Amino acid sequence: MINPANRTKTIELSLIRKMFEVTNPNAINLGIGEPDFDVPKNIKQAMKNSIDENDTHYTPNKGYIELREEIVKKFKNDNGINTNPDNIIVTAGASEGLFLCAQAFIEKGDEVLLPDPGFLSYEACVKIADGTIVPVDCTMENEFKIKAEDVEEKITDKTKAIVLNSPSNPTGAVMEKEDVKAIADLSMDKNFLIISDEIYEKIIYDKKHYSPAKYSDNVITLNGFSKTYAMTGLRIGYLTANENYIEEMLKIHQYNIACASTTSQRGAYEALIGPQDEVNKMVDEFQRRRDLIVTRLNDMGYETVNAEGAFYVFPKIEDENFVLKAAKEGVITVPGIAFGSNGKNHVRMSYANSYENIEKAMDILEERVVNG
Repeated sequence: MINPANRTKTIELSLIRKMFEVTNPNAINLGIGEPDFDVPKNIKQAMKNSIDENDTHYTPNKGYIELREEIVKKFKNDNGINTNPDNIIVTAGASEGLFLCAQAFIEKGDEVLLPDPGFLSYEACVKIADGTIVPVDCTMENEFKIKAEDVEEKITDKTKAIVLNSPSNPTGAVMEKEDVKAIADLSMDKNFLIISDEIYEKIIYDKKHYSPAKYSDNVITLNGFSKTYAMTGLRIGYLTANENYIEEMLKIHQYNIACASTTSQRGAYEALIGPQDEVNKMVDEFQRRRDLIVTRLNDMGYETVNAEGAFYVFPKIEDENFVLKAAKEGVITVPGIAFGSNGKNHVRMSYANSYENIEKAMDILEERVVNG
């Protein structure tokens, strides 16, 4: 056997995926970060039309111009970000966007600040790029929100970038405006890059979303259609940054996938120009489920922050065997330690499952795990 590259030895396969292997197909899955809703009908029809019209060939590397033009409008209207079609790259999901950032800008010796707890792909992408990870504590006392003063303490002359994710996976935390702006100001003063993962921006309940690119030029903003429009398997996302950053990422994008799927791009275009009724219904239902799961967990004695966005809760559960016990009883969750050292004694639960299934899952946990 040929030895793998050293950089791959430093990363592990996803612990989220591993949890799927310890259960039966009838288990209630509170582990997966995927909306349980169908793609809206108008988006499906646009993709069907694309295939019927033989629109299945290469697109420009950056994506269809009409899609990029709509993304420009979206950034201006929703985020206060002024950009242009040349400064947009349509990607194979926000995940590819993250990988492009790491490969284009991170190298050996560079320090990258990551929220702890934070989405596990951030750490893997930095390690593959030979970067050095510097965790920034997001504590339960601060409702898991990343604070500007904690970021400033970690900045050195080796700091190359920070990854921000609001609303957050795994905690559902939404950053405060003053922290977003303060970190944006730091990025200009200290000259480092902000990689802003805003994939959950539309799934937000009690707060308003703020984009750091509104306040700084040193920002790459990542977004996509997976969470907002339940288009996870269609692998379609996008990013924007200034022209110098775009040129470097385009090099990686060109030689990696050439262009995003034509069919998915047509669906994405329809998603932006079409009605948003289904999105609003989905968010309302997520909020209803959040209220249910937070109440039930707190009633069981598991301290749980009332997540303000995304579709995750991150209760404090000190029983080290909780996840395995729950899995054996038919409820899949993810150990918090998968998301960083501050995830210890926590468990991530996704409420991207039906209200009825969440009720059943909470009954199982209460009757067989907590009191069993």
